[in-house]
Amino acid sequence: MNSGNSTEESRVRLDAFDPKLGLDRGRSKPVEIIWYLTKLVFFLSAFPWPQGIKHFLLKCFGATIGTGVVIKPRVNIHFPWKLTVANHVWIGEECFILNFEPVTIGAHACLSQRTFLCGGNHDFRSPNFEYRNKPITIGSGSWIGAQSFISPGVEIGANTVVAAGSIVTKSLPVNAVCAGNPCEVKSARWKD
Repeated sequence: MNSGNSTEESRVRLDAFDPKLGLDRGRSKPVEIIWYLTKLVFFLSAFPWPQGIKHFLLKCFGATIGTGVVIKPRVNIHFPWKLTVANHVWIGEECFILNFEPVTIGAHACLSQRTFLCGGNHDFRSPNFEYRNKPITIGSGSWIGAQSFISPGVEIGANTVVAAGSIVTKSLPVNAVCAGNPCEVKSARWKD
């Protein structure tokens, strides 16, 4: 493997990337710009805006937000119109929801600080790096530990715990405690 100057021609053609292929942004460019300005003031800010204001704004932009949802400061939601959050969900500081495809968060789920729900990706086998985006589902009662990464297409089962710092590239079953890179099932959460 050559780490310096390579004489081999690059097979990757980033100049051929077409951002319109493989991504339905879901809203017009003006709406997206207005959302970004709103996000800067009310979501990316460290100021603890009241939850009611955040819920109202997300709903104005097409999100489905349940009751009792707590959204901490500095949360980055890419497309609110592709977000569904059920009742009594907690979203911690600096969470990033890159929802190029729909993201659904079930009731009583907790996303700890700096969780990254990454619904957008690129096909590294495609010379022009075309999109490879997929939805993400977080099951009811789940707890995603701080600084965990959830890949496109992943479904986290209901009542499952993902330990802090885990890298989740495959769907996880219900009622499990999971950890690691790659994230694996370690035990049952509750032994009934």
